Amino acid sequence: MKEKIRNNRKNGMPMLILTVALYAAAIAACVYSAMAHQTPLLVTSIIWLCIGWFPLCGLKVLKPQEALVLTLFGKYVGTLRGEGFYFVNPFCASVNPAAKTRLNQSGDVDGGSAKGLSLAMGRTAAPAETASNKISLKVMTLNNSRQKINDCLGNPVEIGIAVMWRVTDTAKAVFNVDNYKEYLSLQCDSALRNIVRLYPYDVAPNVDTTGDGQADEGSLRGSSEVVASRIRDEIQQRVSDAGLEIIEARITYLAYAPEIAAVMLQRQQASAIIDARKMIVDGAVGMVEMALERLNENQVVELDEERKAAMVSNLLVVLCGNHDTQPIVNTGSLY
Repeated sequence: MKEKIRNNRKNGMPMLILTVALYAAAIAACVYSAMAHQTPLLVTSIIWLCIGWFPLCGLKVLKPQEALVLTLFGKYVGTLRGEGFYFVNPFCASVNPAAKTRLNQSGDVDGGSAKGLSLAMGRTAAPAETASNKISLKVMTLNNSRQKINDCLGNPVEIGIAVMWRVTDTAKAVFNVDNYKEYLSLQCDSALRNIVRLYPYDVAPNVDTTGDGQADEGSLRGSSEVVASRIRDEIQQRVSDAGLEIIEARITYLAYAPEIAAVMLQRQQASAIIDARKMIVDGAVGMVEMALERLNENQVVELDEERKAAMVSNLLVVLCGNHDTQPIVNTGSLY
């Protein structure tokens, strides 16, 4: 299906003026024929007053970044794009199968109305009277509900994404898929699941996330830009046939699932404590070495191996301890 742009029909104002003028003429002719007893003219005027409104059905008004897909007796005849006052064949019908679909996105939310009917994945159906067959060409942001997905290590994580998208081909969006909004939402969920399962939540050894056969340091938490780019490419590949363009995809929420969040927090705390202890011990050993070297250089005191060992032990206890040490003053002889 190829889109046909019909922007040469911005003659709605002349047609409106002509229709109103003909109505005024018909009213005047009806009054005159009734007074002059001219039956043929009176019948013609009455017939025009009854059916003369029909051309008004062909008047279409579009605002900026709006489009209207038209069909004539089931055949696609073209698309009106851009702001303007158009006149088309009154028998043409506008088509938009996603007019009543409301996604959890900018500019397309029911506004919390109690009349909306909740659907899957955060979608709501708005009342029929608020639906419009016009297709928005603006950039919109789709924010699907959070999903629980297992990463490459089998750990369940909760993740949510925001997808910026717009319609680029109205004919494909209307005729190639049943409902392009629901189609986009489902493809976003599917692409998100396919990409997330390739990465661990945090950096893990011996994990290949790029498919080159070599372990790397890719992770959902540390490589969010790369993951979002791959999700965007995956979605774009899936929705190209629907005439949609994916501008950007961003991770908006990322966390371990509640059932393992506490355990993973303890694991992270233990890892942080081990790293801190390692740094403290490395620093303490360096300070002890420096102290022994300075004592030997300045010849402040001569210590045998046993006294050096005792001094090293005391310094390590002081430097590596969790609490402040209590000093002990030796008032007796060194030996």
